[in-house]
Order: sequence, then structure tokens, then C-alpha cells
Amino acid sequence: MNQAQPSLKPFFVIWSGQAVSLLGSQLVQFALIWWLTQTTGSATTLAMASLVGLLPQAVLGPFVGVLVDRWSRRYTMLLADSSVALATIVLAYLFWMDVAQIWHVFVILFVRALAGSFHWPAMQSSTSLMVPEEKLTRIQGLNQTMQGSLNIASAPLGALLLGILPIQGILAIDVVTALFAIVPLFFIHIPQPVRRSNGQTAVTPPTFWTDLRAGLRYAWSWPGMMLIMGMAMLINLVLTPAFSLLPLLVTGHFGGGVIQLGGIEATFGIGIVIGGVLLTVWGGFKRRIVTTLVGLLGMGVATLLLGLAPAHLFPLAVAAACLVGMTQAIINGPVQAIFQAAIEPEMQGRMFTLIGSLSILMAPFGLIIAGPIADAFGVRAWYIVGGLVTLVMGAAGFFIPTLLAVETGRSRGADKHSVSQETGEGLETAVAAPIANSIQI
Repeated sequence: MNQAQPSLKPFFVIWSGQAVSLLGSQLVQFALIWWLTQTTGSATTLAMASLVGLLPQAVLGPFVGVLVDRWSRRYTMLLADSSVALATIVLAYLFWMDVAQIWHVFVILFVRALAGSFHWPAMQSSTSLMVPEEKLTRIQGLNQTMQGSLNIASAPLGALLLGILPIQGILAIDVVTALFAIVPLFFIHIPQPVRRSNGQTAVTPPTFWTDLRAGLRYAWSWPGMMLIMGMAMLINLVLTPAFSLLPLLVTGHFGGGVIQLGGIEATFGIGIVIGGVLLTVWGGFKRRIVTTLVGLLGMGVATLLLGLAPAHLFPLAVAAACLVGMTQAIINGPVQAIFQAAIEPEMQGRMFTLIGSLSILMAPFGLIIAGPIADAFGVRAWYIVGGLVTLVMGAAGFFIPTLLAVETGRSRGADKHSVSQETGEGLETAVAAPIANSIQI
């Protein structure tokens, strides 16, 4: 007799609240970046703002993941969401008093990013405990659809609100939307993974550093995960800089202006929505990794089209941007579902943050070398290189047995006892972060 499937209603109540809160967060991000632009007109200031937003996950991610696995995930999300709301209230008060300064904004951006570095892995690792395994890919497709929709809506909505509200008014909207994420967490139970111990009670509970070492050993013992981690790092190295150069491609090569740039960025968001809806309805191939590899092939072709499109064929570039967005959803959704299904629940916080940190760390290196290469060979050269690298990576993946077998989990037998000896835990069963960051796997 088949067991009844758990109800998805609790998950969707939390998911819907988080989606509303995320819209408020994106409105605040848009408003603060615009305020910095208007106040300073400095590219360095904007770059520093981006760096402040990246640092918590990039530097602290592996340590945050250990805490997420040790703490109650429900309370972790409550604390993270509440911290964001409180920080926003403080900044709104400073703007209302007309005493806000640039460093105030930087501090608040850092606090929001730090809270987000706790919230994201807690939510991702809770999903696998609330959603049946066979529905994980469709849920990830739904996540991609939401992200694409927010990409389309947040910028024009933020611009509209800035025209009718002071910036503290937009910050107040974010506080209200945060309540949609916070309130359900008081009433809905989120399962907590059981820390297993091979049927024996450990003499002493594992320490923070023991858990950190166990997480690193766990990743190292899973060749498929290491391969995907390497792919994520390489894609962020070559594609994040490419799409940071998009304004130069639009203005320098296609001779366009702000309307053309806005159009191609909106089309990218539309592509994410299309890919997310497709993944939600279709569910992908039976082997999720095949869906991701097909997505990589498509993204490589689309990026090449962006770099090779003649100056008089701007519509071809728009279509290519749409395809990039669509394939991003098809890449990210399945690989996240793979790790949610295959990683033990008590290890997911550590694995998600580890992959995310390493992926994000590659973006600054790519940005450092992208400028000189683009100056020397033209902006289009970076798109051609990025497209070729992505295309080759997607094709090569079909010939790597270890990668194709990633869904079966890590090779647990060889490492099980070493993990048990250090942590007191036996890992009985056999993330993620995206491969592509703004293009994130």
C-alpha cells in the first residue's frame, strides 16, 4: 500500500510569502543603487556596493552553511527575515530624518546580504524535506519562473515608485512585504533533519569545526559534485563578465541606447520565465543532469549568437538574449533538484553555501581580466570565448561517466566510516548554488 504524499500546501504558503518579500527586496535594491548613482555618479561607488553585496556569501558561505545545518532552519529564516526588516526600518528612519549617508547605505546592504546568506541555504535545504523528490525539478522550474518575473517587473516598478514616493516610502514597502515572509514561519512547521549516529549516541556532540571539516570531506568524496562545482566556477568566470559588458555591446556594436539596452535586458527576463514555465510543466528529462547539459549547449549557442550577430541585426541579439535566459532556467533548476534529492538533509546547508561561495568568488576574477581583453580585442570577443567555453563544457559532459552518474549520489561506501569517526554520524542515504550566477548554475 502506497503512503499518501505529504501536502504541498505548507510549502507553497511559505514560498508565496518569500516571493512577495523578494519583490520588496528587489525594489529596495533598485532604489538604493539609483540613490547612490544620483548622489555620487561614481562607478567606483557602485562597484563597491556590488562587492558589499557579494562578500558575505563569498567569504562567509562555508561557515554559514555549518550554522544552518546545526540550527533550526525555521528559526534561521525567521532571524534572517527579521534582521532584514529591522535594518530597513533603521535606514528608512535615516532617510526620513534626511541624515542618510553613503556609509549608512553600505552597512545596510551588508546586513541584508549577510541575512540573505543565511536565508537562502535554509530555504533550499528545507525544500527537500517539504516536497516529494519527484516534484523537486518542477519546484525549481517554478523558482526560475519567479526569478524571471521579478527581473522583468522590479526595475520598471521601482522606477515608477521613485517617481511618486520618497526613498523611505519604498523602504517602508519592503518592511511590509517582509511580513509576508515572517508571519507564516510562526505557524507552519518546517521539518528538521535528523542527525544520524549509526544507532549509537555520540559521547559528545560534534563541534562547529568538526561539522565544517565533515562538510569539506563530504564534498571531496563525491566526484560528481566536484565536477559540477568546477563547472560552476568556470561558467561564472567567463559568462558573468560577458554580461556585465552588455551595455558596451549594445551601444558600441549595435549603436543602440537606453531603450535598446532595457529591451534586451527585459527579454532576458522573459526568457527565464519561459524556461521556468517549460521546466515546471515538462519536468525535464528523466536524468536531470541531461537536462542541465542540454541547457549548457543552448546557452553556449545563444552566447555565441550575441557575439557574432552583425551590427544591423539587433533583433537577432534580442532573440539570443531570450534564449540565454531560457537556458539559464533549464540549467539551474535540474542541478538544484539533483542536490536537493541526493544530499543528506543534514548536510545540505554546508553543500549549498560551499558551491555558492566558490562560484561567486570566480566572478570578480573574471571581471578583472574582462576589461583589458575587451579593450584589446573588442567586447564581442568575450562573448565568443564565453560561448565556446560553455558549448564545449556542455558537449564534454555527455562523455564524463562520473558527471552522468551524479544523481546516484556520492560513492558512500569508501568514505562513510571516516565521516562517522569524526562526526559521530553515519550518512546512510545519499545544490545548489547555480552553475551560472547572474548566469548561475
